[in-house]
Amino acid sequence: MAVSTAPPPGRARTSVPARRKPADARRRAEGRAAHVFLTPWLLGLLAITAAPMLLSLYLSFTNFDVLSDWDQISWVGLDNYERMFTQDPVFWKSVGVTLTFALVAVPLKLAAALGVAMLLNRERRGTGLFRALFYLPSLLGGSVALALVWRAIFSRDGSFNAFLDIFGITGQPWVNDPDWALETLMVLAIWQFGAPMVIFLAGLKQVPTELYEAAEVDGAGPLRRFWHITLPMLSPVIFFNLVLETINGFQGFTSAYVVSDGTGGPVGATMLYTLHLYTQGFTEFKMGYASALAWVFLLAIGAITALFFSTGRFWVHYADGDGR
Repeated sequence: MAVSTAPPPGRARTSVPARRKPADARRRAEGRAAHVFLTPWLLGLLAITAAPMLLSLYLSFTNFDVLSDWDQISWVGLDNYERMFTQDPVFWKSVGVTLTFALVAVPLKLAAALGVAMLLNRERRGTGLFRALFYLPSLLGGSVALALVWRAIFSRDGSFNAFLDIFGITGQPWVNDPDWALETLMVLAIWQFGAPMVIFLAGLKQVPTELYEAAEVDGAGPLRRFWHITLPMLSPVIFFNLVLETINGFQGFTSAYVVSDGTGGPVGATMLYTLHLYTQGFTEFKMGYASALAWVFLLAIGAITALFFSTGRFWVHYADGDGR
C-alpha cells in the first residue's frame, strides 16, 4: 500500500530559510588578519629589497659615483658593461679566482660534510657531542673575528708553521704567498661544513634500513651499498646542499677582505668577484660601475642555479619516481 507524503489538508507548505554559514565570515576575517600581518613584510620587501634593486639597475646605466650630487648623474647606456668585459682586467681575474674557489671548495666541503654525517649517523655514546662540535664552526659564519684568527694561524709566525716545525718542516707565510693564499681561504670554507652536515644527517635518517639489510644479504659490500643506495636516496638532499653551497661559495667576501686587507692580494690571488665589486663601489666610489658588476653577478648566479635545476632531473631521484 502506497503512503502519501503530501501535507495534511489545510496546512500550508512552509520553507525553511537558508541559514548563513558562519564559516564564510570566519574565512573573510582570517583573510583580513593575514593581510594585516603581511603588510609590514610587504612594506619591507618594497622599501628594503625591491626599491634598492631597481635603483641599482638604473645606476648601472649611469656614471654615478658616491662623491657626486644626484643632479650630476648622466646616462651612459651600456658603457659600464662594455668596460667590464673589454677594459677591466681585474674583472676577468676576479671571475677566474671566484670560479676556482667555488669549483674546488664546494665539492670538498660537501664531501667532508657527507663523510662526517655518515660517521655520526649511528647512535653511539658521545655522538651528540661530536655533532655539536662539528657544527660549531658553521655558527661563526663569515665573521671578521674568525677571518682574523685564520690569518694569524697561517701567517709566518702562526700556529700552523709552529706545528710544521715540530716535524722539521720549514713553514712559509701562507696568506702572503700568491700560490697558497687562495688555498687558505678554501680550507676555511671547507672547515665550516657543519650546516650541510646536519642536512645530510637528516637525509640519512630517512633512508630505510631494510634497503641496506637486503643489499647486505645479497652480498653487496659497503662501497656498493653507498653507490647504489645511499647516493640515490640522498640525491634530493645533495641537490639542495649543492645549490645552496654553490651560491654561498660565489658570495664569499669576508675572509678574502680580511686576509688581504681589502686589496685582494697578494698579486690578486684572493680577488674574489664580490671583493672587486666592493672595491669599485666603496673604495673607488664608482657606484654606477659597481651596480653593473652586481647585476652581472646576479644574472650569473641565476644562470648557474637554472643549470642545476635543468640537469637535476637526470640524477635527482624523488620518492614518487618522476624526478620532479
